[in-house]
Amino acid sequence: MELLAPVGGPEQLKAAIHFGADAVYLAGDRFGLRQNAGGFAPDELARACALAHEHGVAVHVTVNVLMHEDDLGGTAEGMPLEAYLAQVAGDLGTIAVARRVAPALEVHASTQLSCANHEAARVLYELGCSRVVLARELSVAEIARLRQQAPADLELEAFAHGAMCMAVSGRCLISSHLNARSANRGACTQPCRWTYTLEEEKRPGIHFPIVEDARGTSILSSKDLMMLDHLDDLARAGVGSIKIEGRAKGAYYVATVVNAYRQVLDGADPQGLLSELDAVSHRPYHTGFYYGAPNQTDANREYRQVKLLVGFVDGGDATAGTVDFTLRNRVTVGQELEVLSPGQPVRRFTCGRLYNLDQEAYVSTGNRNGERYRIEAPFPIGAGDILRRACEPHEVR
Repeated sequence: MELLAPVGGPEQLKAAIHFGADAVYLAGDRFGLRQNAGGFAPDELARACALAHEHGVAVHVTVNVLMHEDDLGGTAEGMPLEAYLAQVAGDLGTIAVARRVAPALEVHASTQLSCANHEAARVLYELGCSRVVLARELSVAEIARLRQQAPADLELEAFAHGAMCMAVSGRCLISSHLNARSANRGACTQPCRWTYTLEEEKRPGIHFPIVEDARGTSILSSKDLMMLDHLDDLARAGVGSIKIEGRAKGAYYVATVVNAYRQVLDGADPQGLLSELDAVSHRPYHTGFYYGAPNQTDANREYRQVKLLVGFVDGGDATAGTVDFTLRNRVTVGQELEVLSPGQPVRRFTCGRLYNLDQEAYVSTGNRNGERYRIEAPFPIGAGDILRRACEPHEVR
């Protein structure tokens, strides 16, 4: 199966490529469903495609908001640049225009179109889509039946990891109602993650429990999806591409999750890699709708994370046994560090000596994020690899 990674910016793109993604999905600076991720301006988009293609990585450009008339501009010439490159379309109008102005380009139907049966898949195929991103509400068994009856050359893509939405296929109006920021236009403020209590209008001040603790209830807040140890089931069901959610996530998240799924797809035992997914910030994991109706809401809203990014390695001198890195979080002499490298077991060593690039010695970097440091290492570490350490409770993000 294709391993499809989320990319919110250039740093995430480099991490996805380095750690083994087959393809990435990203957005231009308009019309993507993760506006807070920034997206790529037209010139940046061209550079991102060139870098990915140089490494044999495919690029899927998402144009998956619900388009209004003003977005279309009334004519094909009025469509934004992204539509000419669109591969993941979340709106029937986007599909129609993309097919008209760029008929040779593949178009994929976004999960926003809620494709949950083979008849819907067939209609999208007849509209010119070569792939559908399946609705997240399908079980493995339903996917298998859909695969049997859908057009044989229609590709199926399914989510395998990441944050879930309490609304069907992400179509939610809560953010629009409470904050005038539309989730269907890429500006979701995630009010489902806020704290709520139930109060009956004639009993003001009396709060009734719904999976509630002293801080409120999480009845709207979903657990995170994790299918690392069930990839064989998705493959047997006919899924051709597994998708990691997270265009708003940082490069450390992308690197760690992609690395784990890459190794399992390449034959590694998933049980030995499950702990890697605890190294990044996440809510409790579950398998979504894949094996029946899920216990999807999370009684504990706290994020969990056991490892913290120290920095990305810029390069080093294997002869001298040193490594240069750009700092992201404080590191102190004497701390145990871990090295995350593509396709390798995690390696560990103790931070012995620490310098800046002017060879000034430090006991601790402090919080000088973005500055470059040099550290002694007992084994070669490649550029793009990750240095990390144990995460302290107050550092969980």
